[in-house]
Amino acid sequence: MRGKIGRSTRYIDLWYRTPLCKKGVMKSYAEIFNFSGNSEAKFKLKVIEYHEKYGLESTMEAYGVSKSTIYRWAKRFILSGKDLMSLIPTSRSPRRKRKMLVSKEIIYFIRELRRDHYRLGKEKIKPILDEFCEENGFKKISVSTIGKVIKRYNMLHPPNGRVYHNPSSKWAKRKVSYKNRVKRSPKISTPGYIQIDTMLRFMEGIRTYIFNAIDLSTRFQFSYAYHSASSSDALDFFKKLEQVYPLKGGIKKVQTDNGSEFLGKFDQYLKKKKIEHLFIYPRCPKINSFVERANRSLNEEFLIPYPFYDDRDLDKFNKDLMEHLIWFNTKRPHNSLGNLSPIDYVIKSYPESHMCVTYTSI
Repeated sequence: MRGKIGRSTRYIDLWYRTPLCKKGVMKSYAEIFNFSGNSEAKFKLKVIEYHEKYGLESTMEAYGVSKSTIYRWAKRFILSGKDLMSLIPTSRSPRRKRKMLVSKEIIYFIRELRRDHYRLGKEKIKPILDEFCEENGFKKISVSTIGKVIKRYNMLHPPNGRVYHNPSSKWAKRKVSYKNRVKRSPKISTPGYIQIDTMLRFMEGIRTYIFNAIDLSTRFQFSYAYHSASSSDALDFFKKLEQVYPLKGGIKKVQTDNGSEFLGKFDQYLKKKKIEHLFIYPRCPKINSFVERANRSLNEEFLIPYPFYDDRDLDKFNKDLMEHLIWFNTKRPHNSLGNLSPIDYVIKSYPESHMCVTYTSI
């Protein structure tokens, strides 16, 4: 309709006044259209008509339908006044269905958790939710129930394009020979092996470099942002990492790419501290697989949900980044650690951490 009053409105009024437009006529048209589009209803009508004409035994033999089914279809069709709509099958779902009984407090907790950390899946939410249920006296729910709550109450995270590294991209080739090269991604079971990488982020035309480091054994992660990516900035980042590293044994090996920020003062400091510095082969980011995956987690769980940071205020940016890392290292479950957080894993596996309250060494 073009409006409340107009040519189309007058045409509709005239149509309703015609003798063809009657409720009974329109209803019969609707029945015919619905019936013609349903193959099962047409099959029932054929069986009923054949039964009336040739009898029961012939119908059972011709169509392979049981006696009780034929009588049931015929009875329903006759009692409805031979209404074709009665032959259309209705829903067979039970009238009373089982309902998922989850308290509102648990639903609100999952909603807030997904709102603040929308990349958390149902398996990672499980241990955090169990802790919440124990503190408040609620019955624990399973992982599948958590997934149903997320889907039913539309707590799905917004789709974001994933950016993957392109191994075939052309980087500037430098003829520099390093003695310590890593050919494959290491498999480390003892802590102290660190991978470090740099992330470049643009905001309003301003470059911001985020140094990111991860321990291959404990998955402990530390990040910090700078306006540049020089060896001095890398050295400052590494000294901050040493202060917050949770194990008393300290850092033993550092693996980086061939960026200039990991040479100069940074490399000299590692040699002075007798920390082995390992380099990967050019155009092979898969050797740095742990820190590359950590970069993706940091991007998806912190940078993408908060795209409106003013990178010129690095103090505020780093403060919010530290709050995220505290939650990431102390609360967020990791599948590789048996759904434990890195600090819980450190306390469980290496109780002699220099961050433990019983540690008294200087």
